[in-house]
Amino acid sequence: MNLLHSFRALRPRTAALAEQVACVPYDVVSAAEARTMLADNPASFLRVVRPDATLPPGTDEHADAVYEAGAANLAAMVTTGELVPDDQPGLYAYRLAWRGRAMTGIFGCVSVEDYDAGRIVRHELTRPDKEDDRTRHLLAQMAHAEPVMLAFRDEARVAEALDAVQQTPPLYAFKAAAAGVPGETVEHTLWRFDEAAGAALLDAFAAVPQVYVADGHHRCKAASRAFHALDGQNAEAARFPAVLFPVGSMRILPYHRIVTDVPEAFEADVRTRLVATDDASPQPVRTGDVSVYLGDGRWLGIALPDTDASDVAARLDVARLAEFVLAPILGIEDARTDRRLEFVGGIRGTDELERRVDALRAEGHAAVAFAMHPTAMADLLAVSDAGELMPPKSTWFEPKLRSGLLVHPF
Repeated sequence: MNLLHSFRALRPRTAALAEQVACVPYDVVSAAEARTMLADNPASFLRVVRPDATLPPGTDEHADAVYEAGAANLAAMVTTGELVPDDQPGLYAYRLAWRGRAMTGIFGCVSVEDYDAGRIVRHELTRPDKEDDRTRHLLAQMAHAEPVMLAFRDEARVAEALDAVQQTPPLYAFKAAAAGVPGETVEHTLWRFDEAAGAALLDAFAAVPQVYVADGHHRCKAASRAFHALDGQNAEAARFPAVLFPVGSMRILPYHRIVTDVPEAFEADVRTRLVATDDASPQPVRTGDVSVYLGDGRWLGIALPDTDASDVAARLDVARLAEFVLAPILGIEDARTDRRLEFVGGIRGTDELERRVDALRAEGHAAVAFAMHPTAMADLLAVSDAGELMPPKSTWFEPKLRSGLLVHPF
């Protein structure tokens, strides 16, 4: 069974319009931030993926009016011709280039059947409230507005097909601001495979036995729930869009932690329990090392002990930090629910950790930050293959896919 499928996309009518329509994913901006972006660029697809930003400030993001607005805004983009349907189903290549690195994936569809059967391998739990929200958006719009990010083990024939299509003229090519990094841009380029090349790609991808969820667990689960909510009678809803990247091209950034309330004896306790080094580099350079920001420009390096746990996920740095620091020293037993624990994506850098901790301390909060070494792609695959779950906020993938380039109506 082939995990990859072509689809008939709705997409921006022109290359110039694609640059205006394409937007960051729904979950990396607040309604207030999206409202500001829409004021500067009313063509942005944020009006579909963050429709609460098109309603009066203070509107409950789960109000019926929000879901209705998203559906109406998408329909309006079709009516005005901003989005037009492709004549035939197809496959695409999507390249993102940032900071001297490029990653190119296949933009196509995957199936709910493969997700439900575990051939699309997940590594995180999903939250019912977020599932509910995404499912309501899908059923209101009758479309998958945003793709998920998947990974697959490198396959030579697939790589050849991706290389070949990049020698042809692109559909869209533009630069967009990197979310969270002022002054930086990401180059986004999209190609469409012609019929013969698409058929060859599908033939090559048949050798891939499974794919892995990198980013978009809630969107995957919502796609499954929406299909079953329609009683399995909608053939298009049985598939949902994804960009599938070869593992070798992908990069994971660290996911840092901030604790907003620590005991007075925290530093002394850390030094007693762990090997600690003064004047540490803010960004750890190897697995097992963590840099702790104590405020006032002070960075303390700690070495995480090895765990006695046998599962693969327990050996990750984020798991060992929880085992040896967060739980025994800070009393944080559940990283998913403890309100003292905050997470900061690695794209924002360790300067952001210093800024936040210093600001919290200035307000009277005894805060510290933990700068992590990034999780390796090999570790993500190992955890997934073992059928285990990653600890919360273990990976931050960058750059982010843009939404609004290829929409999958059902």
